[in-house]
Amino acid sequence: MKSSTVPTRAQWTGMVPVDDTALAVTDSGGPGIPVIYLNGQFATQGYWRRVIAELGTEWRHITYDERARGRKSKRSADYSFEAAVRDVDAVLEARGVDRALVVGWSYGAVVGAHWADRNPERALGAVLVDGAFPYDWLDDAMEQRIRKLFRRMGWFLPLLRPTGLAPRMTAGQQADSNIELGKLSRECELGPVLDNITVPVRYVVASGTSFGSRGDEQERIRTGLDAATVRNPNIRISAKVAGNHGAILKKDFPAVAEAVREVAALDSTAC
Repeated sequence: MKSSTVPTRAQWTGMVPVDDTALAVTDSGGPGIPVIYLNGQFATQGYWRRVIAELGTEWRHITYDERARGRKSKRSADYSFEAAVRDVDAVLEARGVDRALVVGWSYGAVVGAHWADRNPERALGAVLVDGAFPYDWLDDAMEQRIRKLFRRMGWFLPLLRPTGLAPRMTAGQQADSNIELGKLSRECELGPVLDNITVPVRYVVASGTSFGSRGDEQERIRTGLDAATVRNPNIRISAKVAGNHGAILKKDFPAVAEAVREVAALDSTAC
């Protein structure tokens, strides 16, 4: 297995400037197929360590912390979804990568779906981990619930920021980001994006509930994927795992790694 589009690179860790900010990036280097990992909405690149270890050194792993996330990525005036998609391009350009396999979890799965749709010539494929489900889960009541939740968390989030476990964003900014995600996840918004993807996409789907959800909310949201797999033969479910949304990268990393291998094997330029 090799990549014919990028030269061998040495391992690298540093800051990548983009717009009005800079992102903390880690590139394992090597001649393997480049895999870029897109984090959950307020998560960090450290969440991918088990997946990376499972895949091993024959791959080129590129991780980064989004704007104001982690310990080092800088604050920005723009925390929009479009900024998150632009950041994928900025990181790949900075690391000299022409084509990559994109792997995204939760919020990162939606970013990954949009990036794969917009860049069919650059995307080797995508693995979307318990996210990018086209479903109308945001209504007025949910929007108010989101704002209330982040207001409640606002008092202790600053205590976690030095550890990198909480973003350097205000409660209002975090709520706005979550609400924007809800709008982008509507069937009329995300459905056409998934329908238009022309590269291999494999989903790893979690089970049950996790923090912030009620009852069977998350399982109902996951049913939004069913129609997408019927309409677009490029999209398939690689695995439905036992872990919930919050624990999937910790407990079900072998399934995520296997989905990466599955997608890579389908790319005509990899051998």
